[in-house]
Amino acid sequence: MTTLTTDQIRQLNMYSVYIEEPAHPLFSLQELLDANQTESILDIIQTVSQSPNRTVAASYFMRRLGMFIAMQSYNLAAYDEIWSGNLDRLRFGAREEYGKLSVSTFASAGDWQDVDGINRQEIIRGILEFSNSVIRQIRSVSSVSPLTLWENIFGFLLWQYHVLLSNPGTDEEAREDLDLWKDDALWSGIAPRSLFATYLRGCEPSALLNTEVRTTCCFSKDVSGLMQCGFCPLKKGG
Repeated sequence: MTTLTTDQIRQLNMYSVYIEEPAHPLFSLQELLDANQTESILDIIQTVSQSPNRTVAASYFMRRLGMFIAMQSYNLAAYDEIWSGNLDRLRFGAREEYGKLSVSTFASAGDWQDVDGINRQEIIRGILEFSNSVIRQIRSVSSVSPLTLWENIFGFLLWQYHVLLSNPGTDEEAREDLDLWKDDALWSGIAPRSLFATYLRGCEPSALLNTEVRTTCCFSKDVSGLMQCGFCPLKKGG
């Protein structure tokens, strides 16, 4: 257990992650991963987000969770800390953000732990396995492409590593972590090669800002109140 700084809490809030109890709780990650509940929970996500179907709802949720995963990378590089709570303690609730009801992430402040001295390969592999377990379960009840869901995470990671690598106080740690995200070996059993390395196409994160870096559409344009994202490949033809 560690104590979150004011900066950490501010950064988490910017990424729709809150450390208080949700006023309108919906489900926990543990419940989402329960095969008997996944379908009904995705229906809840569809209703709250006003998505037209489960495919769009699945992508919407993975973008929301992608912000939490990106903050894992930020806190690892900047503070040598990550969230390591039980899955039933990572909760999701309905919260109004920017005038729209959203599915937001809620976690206990006491579930962040100091990981200084722990093998960073083990930590990044753990984040990959965490992400993969959610993606696999969501796809069991929807037709969304796995690459779409991974790219929903990568868009936030791209920005975080741009920020971290631009800061002399975090560039060394961020470079080590980024290299691990690009390591094919750490993706063993998840994908034939690093999907993040493929996404980056050999470029530095900063070089890909404001570019149409995605190869799949995240369907933000199909969610009521949201717009086409800046990375959308559909813009290439428009």
